[in-house]
Amino acid sequence: MKQKLLLFFLLPYIHYSFAQTLPKITGRVMDLHTRAPLKGVNIRIEGTALRQRSGTTGKFALSGLSPGHIYLHISADGYLSKTLPVAITDSANVYLGDIFMEPDMARGLSENPIIITENDLADDESGADVASGILQAARDVYLQRAAFDLSQAFFKVRGYDSREGIVMINGIPMNKIFNGRPQWNNWGGLNDVTRNQELSFGLSASPYHFGGVMGSTNISMRASEYRPGLRVSASASNRFYNGRFMATYSSGLGKNGLAYSVSASRRWAEEAYMDGTLYDAWSLFGAVEYKFNDKNSIQLMGIFAPNRRGSSAAVTEEVFELAGRTYNPYWGKQDGKIRNSRERRIEEPMAVLSYFYEGSNFRLSAGAAWQSGKYSRGRLGYYNAPNPDPVYYRYLPGFYINSPSGANFESANLAREGFRENPQIDWNTLYLANTNPFQEGKSAYILYDDTARDTQLTLNTTANIRLSSSVTVDAGATYRTLTSENYAYIRDLLGGEYHEDKDPFTDTANDLNGDPAKHKGDKFNYDYTINAGHAQGFVQLKAGRKKWKAFLAGSLGLTRYQREGHFLNERFGENSLGKSKELRFSDYAVKGGIGYYITGRHIVHVNGGYISRAPTLQNAFVNPRENNEAVKGITSETMASGEVSYLLRFPELKVKLNGYYTRFGDVTDVNFFYVDAGVGSDFVQETVTGIEKRHLGGELGISYQASPEVKLSAVAAYGEFTYTGNADVAINFDTAGREEDLINPEGFLNLGETSIKDYNLATGPQQAYSFGIEYRDPGYWWVGMTANHLAENYADISIITRTDSFYTDPDTGEPFPGATEDAVAALLKQEKLDNFYLLNLTGGKSWLIDGKYIGVFISVNNVFDQVYRTGGYEQSRNGNFGQLSSDMARGMPSFGPKYWYGFGRTYFLNIAVSF
Repeated sequence: MKQKLLLFFLLPYIHYSFAQTLPKITGRVMDLHTRAPLKGVNIRIEGTALRQRSGTTGKFALSGLSPGHIYLHISADGYLSKTLPVAITDSANVYLGDIFMEPDMARGLSENPIIITENDLADDESGADVASGILQAARDVYLQRAAFDLSQAFFKVRGYDSREGIVMINGIPMNKIFNGRPQWNNWGGLNDVTRNQELSFGLSASPYHFGGVMGSTNISMRASEYRPGLRVSASASNRFYNGRFMATYSSGLGKNGLAYSVSASRRWAEEAYMDGTLYDAWSLFGAVEYKFNDKNSIQLMGIFAPNRRGSSAAVTEEVFELAGRTYNPYWGKQDGKIRNSRERRIEEPMAVLSYFYEGSNFRLSAGAAWQSGKYSRGRLGYYNAPNPDPVYYRYLPGFYINSPSGANFESANLAREGFRENPQIDWNTLYLANTNPFQEGKSAYILYDDTARDTQLTLNTTANIRLSSSVTVDAGATYRTLTSENYAYIRDLLGGEYHEDKDPFTDTANDLNGDPAKHKGDKFNYDYTINAGHAQGFVQLKAGRKKWKAFLAGSLGLTRYQREGHFLNERFGENSLGKSKELRFSDYAVKGGIGYYITGRHIVHVNGGYISRAPTLQNAFVNPRENNEAVKGITSETMASGEVSYLLRFPELKVKLNGYYTRFGDVTDVNFFYVDAGVGSDFVQETVTGIEKRHLGGELGISYQASPEVKLSAVAAYGEFTYTGNADVAINFDTAGREEDLINPEGFLNLGETSIKDYNLATGPQQAYSFGIEYRDPGYWWVGMTANHLAENYADISIITRTDSFYTDPDTGEPFPGATEDAVAALLKQEKLDNFYLLNLTGGKSWLIDGKYIGVFISVNNVFDQVYRTGGYEQSRNGNFGQLSSDMARGMPSFGPKYWYGFGRTYFLNIAVSF
């Protein structure tokens, strides 16, 4: 009855709205070179689901528009996108005439931009090369500069982690449940078919998803939208890979309603810019779409992008001075070939089935994505044997200089010479140790993989309903289920016959129910499964008039996690085997905004929102490899965020000024490390709960077309990213369960508060300033230059050293006599990394020969070969005042901060031919 009543009241308004003669926009899209009409060009109204593709004559018509100011976005595969401001009056139609599209000579210029996260800086396994392409969809000059210039210095927009942006393929979310981040490697190398991207930045409205505080990006991968023909390209570089070959063929939409597209690429390097970092990646894509009629279509798509990469490590200042910025300790030569001990392998094929309905007032997309495969990270294990790491602190000069018995410079010089002669892993020595007769076939060294084998199913549907010319409703729902098998896998026994599966520190079995002798291909050390599920729905209302546009969106979500152990661990008993208690989180989010058009050239936007979300699976359990224990008191994270922007748009001049504020609360973080603390020495799991962070700042982007050939641009970013409160810290000892463990037999210790308030977050440079100039010649060649200055970058702090345990002498249980407030403050002062400048050059040329496009693009980054640190982190080994002050006393600490160094002068060359 209520629904009928609502319909009764809405019907006159809806009828009146559609009974009017609504204005429409018409035009024709042409190729700038050939003056030929372009078919299948995407034309859409920004911030709405209203869109169309140009016909065979290049013409298009969008009707049912509300009066006011809109932005018409025009994009086509292989062409530079255009965004045109259009003023809509009450009834007059708008004819835009011929719109000329310029071929994109820089197409395929790079891989996804690089964004590093706090956890990556603190995790020497992950390296400094996590990729995120969320900003590649941006047309804003500031976001483009951040994606393609500032990202080489690990600058992150607003200091956000990549999990703050939702990435979708055909409307289906692709962020991982484990860490919340998109895994770009799953479709890396498919640049030709991932270019059609739509970005909703920040808290702005998106027709596909509620989004995060960074926004959302939808990658449209539809066979019917790709430009027909064959495109082949080849690239050479000295960055992440040395060579790339890519080929793509698209049929276009045939008269029978069928369209298909295939793409493949190969990227490789025996050794990339960092020493010992191999690159071996294949990428395959195929899609078939069938259009039943103008409104209904269905598509089946598959992607398989297996890739293998050698990792690199952060290093201390001592190691940098000995070996330089390209040094990497993770590799050595075996039989004359490079062998990296920390290879990462990703093999996660996916299949996506999509249905699209495109009516004039109603649009619907529904899809299912299935993905299954594995992600593994190699590691060199050693058991009751010398550490094989060439930068182990006892092998370096600093160990002898920092000796408690006094500096031994003679031994330090011998260590220095020994390192310079043998700075890499000695694989032959490891094989000799394992084949020693005294070992009786038992391997003292093994090469193994930490493996996650995931199977995930995602169901998604999104509807866009236009109630009238000025009112639109967007709604969607997503359900994801994940089964993640996690285990250690023996890849190579390095000459031995078996591995004894015991913890070397406690001499306890990792798998009481299994055979302690493990062989190549066996699971060992740990074996467990995580079952997870996530459901989310959103509704969004958008309305507008001539002078304003507004939206309001809400979202509800449910998340569940459960661990199931398959090994009976001797240290943790029954708590390691079977199913854990299920963790459940119920969350909600709301956001809204309004845009006010002072005039057609002056626009102000204000957005705000509050988001509650479940902690990531990565931070839900204390030590999931060995037991079912969840983080005590874990709760949902919260975000309160607001942003305001001012836009100035003239034909030659465009200016955008943003201000933003985001506060993160109740954040949880789990870390693993060895520590010498006031409570003893052990390998521990550190859980930090109740973390509060603030991201505050402003952004400026200016683009000025000084002449038809010359464009000037300038961008600036100023941020203050800090901890705004203290947090609670607890540690769990890895040796829990030993009878002789007198510190804490249960393995758990609450350290209380950590004093981290007002310390800076390690999010990369918090300030960036850039100036660019670009010249495009009528002869279809162009050059560009950007000068970039990056500042206010800080090393990540150790949490445990900011607790009261730092003051305690573990030998006496009393405070260190010298641990005064001033002495501790000087010792724990956060390190600010040096500011630096980077100059980048780009250039290109295109030709049209017998209907074939030929394009050449080249870029050179860091022209002056600057040496700079992109980030760093304090080691937590010295967890008490006595240890840290002693280590720092002589200026060459064995456990000083570790740093990531940016690339020196690098190049990228791409040659492409389109038929």
